[in-house]
Amino acid sequence: MPNAAPTPMFPSFFADVPAITLRDPLAGFLGAAKDGIMEYHYADAVRLAGHSCPTVAGSWLMVLKGLRALYGDELPVRGEIEVFLSDGRDEGATGVVATVAQLITGAANEMGFHGIGPRFSRKYLLNFDQPMQGTLGLRRRDTGKAVQVALDSSIVPWPDEMRAIMPKAVTGQASVEEQERFSTLWQNRVRQMLIEHFDDAQMVQVTEWTPTEQ
Repeated sequence: MPNAAPTPMFPSFFADVPAITLRDPLAGFLGAAKDGIMEYHYADAVRLAGHSCPTVAGSWLMVLKGLRALYGDELPVRGEIEVFLSDGRDEGATGVVATVAQLITGAANEMGFHGIGPRFSRKYLLNFDQPMQGTLGLRRRDTGKAVQVALDSSIVPWPDEMRAIMPKAVTGQASVEEQERFSTLWQNRVRQMLIEHFDDAQMVQVTEWTPTEQ
């Protein structure tokens, strides 16, 4: 069954990407969502990031798989999850990964919500430059259980056709037809990652982890 009704502005496969349901105590406390239950869809990450790419898709999968490993059949608790990233905040696509992770978990850096009294603070839950083998780490604040997650997007490579089209598209020299084909090939790789390889344990690897306190 689809997770959400297709939205005309987005590719139809977005609706087939598994959603992530969490309980956010702050949302419940302020009456923003009944019992704090909220559901996030891949389209939400696309709206926030402003685009759909292998990094956004991979980040969605890493957080989803990491939360499943941490919580099992329980609802993850948004705002009670620490996020760790192996790279610095200015390196590569780290900002994209952090943006998707923050959307889902609520974890923020020093600029995050300071809370209401002693409760609901989201500050200092998002950490960079962390020593780990994976790309992203998640830790439950209630139990201390943690996992690290690695992504190997090379499992779904670009097709050979992209080699000829991408340079033209990137430099703005592609024809209308070539640009349309580029966009189709681009989103097809995203679709393969999110749908066809959703259960591919070689692409997203989750292992138990003990964070090194900084």
